[in-house]
Formats: sequence, structure tokens, C-alpha cells
Amino acid sequence: MGRYKLIALDMDGTLLNSEHEVSEENREWMMKALDAGVTVILSTGRGVQNVYPYTDKLNLNTPIVAVNGSEVWEAPRRLLKRHLLSVDSIMAMHELAVRYDTWFWSYAVEGVFNKETWLTGDPNAVQWLKFGYFTDNDESRARILEWLQAEGIYEVTNSHPHNLEINPKGISKASGIREVCALLGIDMSEVVAMGDSLNDMAMIKEAGLGVAMGNAQDALKAAADLVTVTNNENAIAKVIREHVLT
Repeated sequence: MGRYKLIALDMDGTLLNSEHEVSEENREWMMKALDAGVTVILSTGRGVQNVYPYTDKLNLNTPIVAVNGSEVWEAPRRLLKRHLLSVDSIMAMHELAVRYDTWFWSYAVEGVFNKETWLTGDPNAVQWLKFGYFTDNDESRARILEWLQAEGIYEVTNSHPHNLEINPKGISKASGIREVCALLGIDMSEVVAMGDSLNDMAMIKEAGLGVAMGNAQDALKAAADLVTVTNNENAIAKVIREHVLT
């Protein structure tokens, strides 16, 4: 085996093309990496309920970093670690979303809640994982971000220039990958991480090889060790072929 022993892949804008599909070429090279003894995992802002259709189709039974690191799965449907937001935090962030009239959503163990399907029962009965805002009103988004940062208890990233994604402080895709590395007995220097948005920043910076997609946000490109082609150009296959299985 070469220098790299684990490949951590963001999903939207990275592994998935514009049709939200995994190309046959990307799938083929992921399987080649697995056959060579390299662990290939998904590291995503999605909840596992929106990851399983892909792991099932790919027959991928490796660890999963979900909800930006709030959940780490030893394998699909086998939980390793979970990190929760407090109910007080969720209620405060919900109040802020209503005040600024933004689209909002929250991943929980029990499901996904959003502006149209917000919880009507007892919020204390729910295990909250992540909260998110989406608005193209730059001023509103800036005010929300200012409040979140002033609180000092949140990890704030994005998966799109117009959204904000909030996890507990210190929880990120990087923290999730560190837990996977501990499980596998490897080091972050042996990891290739690929992504396109600010919720990929921590793992891009900490990985042995941090790869920004050609369609990535500019800040991520600036922080990456390598900028590759876009998610519509089989970037996963290219990086595995040129930098992992060499």
C-alpha cells in the first residue's frame, strides 16, 4: 500500500455530479482503492438517512462521518459516536430563523425538521444534531453569523455560500475523521480528503492531502494542497489514479 490509507469524500458537489449520481468511473476507481486496501469513506453534512441510499447502492460498508461530524458510524447502521446540540441551543437558533425569516432545517436522530415541517411536540424528546439556515439576504445571514460567533459554543460552516451550518463547538468533518483514524489505527497524515465547501475546510487542512474540487468555494481552494477538476469530471477517479494508487 502507498502513503495514503484512507480517502474521505464529501458527497454533494464532490462525489456526486450535478444529477446527484456517482459516475461509473468514480465508482470503478473507488472499488479499485478498496481492493488495494485503502479505506474509502463518505464524510458529509447529510444525515445518515440521506446517505444510506448511496452506501447501499455502492455496497460500501466502511465508516461514515455524517452531519458534519455530529455522528460517526463504524459501518452503515452501526454507530460509533454521536455529539448533540442542546435543546436550548436549538430553540434559540429557531427563534433567530423566524426573526430573520430564513429557510431553516435541523437534522436529528429522529429525522429531519425544517421550516415547513417543524417539530410540534416536545423538543426535549428529540436528539438534535445540526441546525442550518439558508437565505440569499446577505445582511440577515451576516447578523445570524454574528450572533452565532458571539455565543462561542458553535462550530459554524457552510455547504453553500448562502447557508450556515451549525454543530457543537469542536465538531467537524475533521473531528469525525480523527475518530475513524483512531478506529483504524492510522494517522491523519495518511488521509486524502476531498470537498467543495467550508464544511470541508477542517478536514482539507488536517488531511495528509487536502483536495479542493474545481467547483469548490475560493476559500477552500486557497487552503487545499491540490485543486482538481469539477464534480462533473470524475474528480474522484482522477485523484485516486494519480495520487493514491501510484
